[in-house]
Amino acid sequence: MCIAVPAEVLEIKDGNIGVVDYGDLQQEVRMDLVDAKIGEFVLVHVGFAIQKLSREEGLETRELFKQVYAAMEE
Repeated sequence: MCIAVPAEVLEIKDGNIGVVDYGDLQQEVRMDLVDAKIGEFVLVHVGFAIQKLSREEGLETRELFKQVYAAMEE
């Protein structure tokens, strides 16, 4: 099973490298597969942005991930 994580695009560098924010972590990812702009949400899988999301979907999915992680820590 593969999981893609929602992230907000903060910056786009030369060579289709984007800096994304997962909420608690920022990371560089490849942006070759999507045409996303700063401020938009993408799904990231193994270092590649693979799909754009609406801001609402991105924030909602991020919140669900937080709830799952919190439940796992209990």
